[in-house]
This record gives sequence, structure tokens and C-alpha cells, in this order.
Amino acid sequence: MYEKKGIHAYKKDSLKSDLASADPHRVIQLLMQGALERLALGKGCIARADWEGKAAALTSAVEIINSLRDALDRDVNPELVDNLESLYDYMTAQITEASVKKDTAILDHVMGLILQIKGAWDQISDMDKQKAYEERNQARTGTV
Repeated sequence: MYEKKGIHAYKKDSLKSDLASADPHRVIQLLMQGALERLALGKGCIARADWEGKAAALTSAVEIINSLRDALDRDVNPELVDNLESLYDYMTAQITEASVKKDTAILDHVMGLILQIKGAWDQISDMDKQKAYEERNQARTGTV
């Protein structure tokens, strides 16, 4: 038990350290990874009939997905933001349904959707990230 708590504390401190030094792109990657981990944990809890654990894990996954939705920048690409907002809303509805039905197949489906988004996000080059940061800053300051 002590060893498990130690590992959990290490992971938590490691995550805090990673977030403290992360650029916005990395923060989104960490959020997506966190959502995937919570969904996997929720699946395990369903398999073990750990209903309290299931509720905590899936609630956390929904909160992370809501954070991803809140991080969307409408100024950059409004059509893409609309599509992602709809997809994130769909995911949270599916997680709720999976929780009620105790259906891990639905969670697998949501995890597949997140993996697709994360895969595309992970493909963004450093040069493209820098260009996007500059464009966002110009849009916010009104300079061109």
C-alpha cells in the first residue's frame, strides 16, 4: 500500500512539474493523455464492479474533456472549433451513457475518438506550433 501511494505521489509531482514548464500544445497533449487514462481506469472499475471508482474515474474524464473544450480558441478556426465542441459534447454524453449502462464498449469508442484527435495533435511540428502562437498573439494584439 505504501509503495502504491509513493508511486501515485511521484506521478502527481511529475505531472505538476511537466505542466509548470509546458507550452500550450503540451498542456493539451497532457489533458488528452489524462482523459485516456481516466477512461481506461473507468473500464477497469466496471470490470471489477467498483462503482465508486468508476464514478470517480469517469467524472474526471468528463472534467478533462470539458477542459479541452474550454481551451478551444474560436478566433483561430471557428469551423474547427464548432466541430470539436460538438465532438467533445458527444464524448461526454457517451461517457455518461457508458457509466449508466456499465458498458465498456462505449468507453472504447470514446477512447478511439480521443486517440484520433491526439494523433493529429501529436503530428503538429514545432515550426507549425511556433507559427500558430505568433498568429494567435497577433490576433489578440491587433498587429499584423
